[in-house]
Amino acid sequence: MNPQVEFYSASDQYKLGYRHWIPQGNPRARIVCLHGIQSHGGWYQGSCHTLCSAGYEILFLDRRGSGLNATDRGHAENWQQLVDDVRTFINLIQQNTAPSLSPCPVILLSVSWGGKLAAAAASELGNAINGLALLYPGIGSRLQLKWYHIFLLELGCLIGHKKFSRKIPLNDSSLFTGSSKWQQFIEEDELGLHKVTLGLLRTSRKLDTLMDTFASKITIPTLMMLAGQDRLIDNSINQNFFRKIPSENKSLHVYPNAQHTLEFEPDPEPFYRDLKHWLNSIT
Repeated sequence: MNPQVEFYSASDQYKLGYRHWIPQGNPRARIVCLHGIQSHGGWYQGSCHTLCSAGYEILFLDRRGSGLNATDRGHAENWQQLVDDVRTFINLIQQNTAPSLSPCPVILLSVSWGGKLAAAAASELGNAINGLALLYPGIGSRLQLKWYHIFLLELGCLIGHKKFSRKIPLNDSSLFTGSSKWQQFIEEDELGLHKVTLGLLRTSRKLDTLMDTFASKITIPTLMMLAGQDRLIDNSINQNFFRKIPSENKSLHVYPNAQHTLEFEPDPEPFYRDLKHWLNSIT
């Protein structure tokens, strides 16, 4: 079961790629997925295959400047632009549903840094989506900028250098997983992002400052899954964000021995099982 690579146009006509996993028969739900700062949809074949086999249609978007999208590599103008890319896509799939298919829920699922964007999108989209899954979200990142980094970042953007790029401090693949197999996969990945622009760094920082506002607007069913041994994510910050979500349907799962990317664990089956159980419960 392999995905189809397809494209859509953002509101500014930027051509965006995504991987489309199509189940047999009418889907139980359409799951729109958002990846991390360095990754792309190709990292998550295992979970996509598992969910598609369970009857879910998977649409894994590559963020502009990442993965399949080579134009303006590693760049974003602002967080509203990234949210608009997600909104445009969700509007398209809702408008273009084939008459032969029954209407079904739309779930927004995110991993790592994509959790910031998913929280923003969920707060903006309201009832246009029916559920939100935050998997080891980058809301509580351990990689925080120092005050002088913030000063230089703002200065660089102010004087017109938003597209100046710098390396992402994630060269150690063991930050993502303890599995040597998956470490090698990450190190050999040709589509992985290794540099980001000042514009994307500023976008990420701005999202950080708005997380409490986003949390207060999320009323749809919400799932959070955390890796107990995560070296990239501060789980206490994520759990605090989770508590602020007013939704009456919330689920939190913590995997005590896992390291960040849950499907890169030696045995990802508990993660797959819990994710499918939550999806089945809301769809």
